[in-house]
Amino acid sequence: MNKTELVVAMMEQSGLSKKDTEKALKAFTDTVSAELKKGGTVQLIGFGSFSVVDKPERVYFGKKVAACKAPKFKPGKALKGVVNN
Repeated sequence: MNKTELVVAMMEQSGLSKKDTEKALKAFTDTVSAELKKGGTVQLIGFGSFSVVDKPERVYFGKKVAACKAPKFKPGKALKGVVNN
């Protein structure tokens, strides 16, 4: 599913207009991104948690990769249950 398909699916479930659904999705992604940039976490009980992890310097396929920060998503118990059933 790409972004356009996601917007359409959200629009059908919420009853919002396409424009409002796009605004809501953008607000969600912008808010999560801003919180992660500050080093915080976003927890959606049952769905999962977005956080930032520090990745150490490492060798990857023979090339040295510098240390960096990376976003991480940990699925919640309810989401795991939906996927596994």
